[in-house]
Amino acid sequence: VVTSASPAEGKSFTAANLAIAQAQLEGNMTLLADFDFRRPVVHTLFQVPRSPGITDYLQGKATLEEIIKRVEGTNLCIMPAGEAVLNPLELLNLGNVKTLLDKLPGIFNWVILDTPPLLFAADANLLSTFTHGLVLVVRIGTTTIDSVTRAMGSLCQNNILGIVVNGANKSELYSKYTYYHSYYYSKTD
Repeated sequence: VVTSASPAEGKSFTAANLAIAQAQLEGNMTLLADFDFRRPVVHTLFQVPRSPGITDYLQGKATLEEIIKRVEGTNLCIMPAGEAVLNPLELLNLGNVKTLLDKLPGIFNWVILDTPPLLFAADANLLSTFTHGLVLVVRIGTTTIDSVTRAMGSLCQNNILGIVVNGANKSELYSKYTYYHSYYYSKTD
């Protein structure tokens, strides 16, 4: 599960880039599934139709084969969100969600779920109980310590794999690296 505490912290961008990176490894079939039924963007990022997708499959309107779209020439597959639903959390509480998530690792080496923010919907929290782990995305200058603390405290189980820091200024990062690099070499000379 890839999520954030609040909207606009870069969770979908991070999930997409993680999926692309994993898919570039030889023979590493990777699935990026858009479980953010409230504000899905994966279909837009990869220019595939939103439907049929996950919600269509969960409602019995599409088969698994119909909702998985392979990015041509890659090991990356996309599973778009599907048609809009009135109550996403109710749909996620169905037993066939766990069945679907249990089935996907038999097809793919990596399954990455893009989900809604933790503090705005319970979807990511529920999905994290069905998966091996959760990655929390934070944005420098936007995400507060309080929101990270509340988001992590909202999780049902302790399966946080790590935190991805998004929105770092490239020049700032390189200047700090150069400082340490210069310090190390001046001490050893």
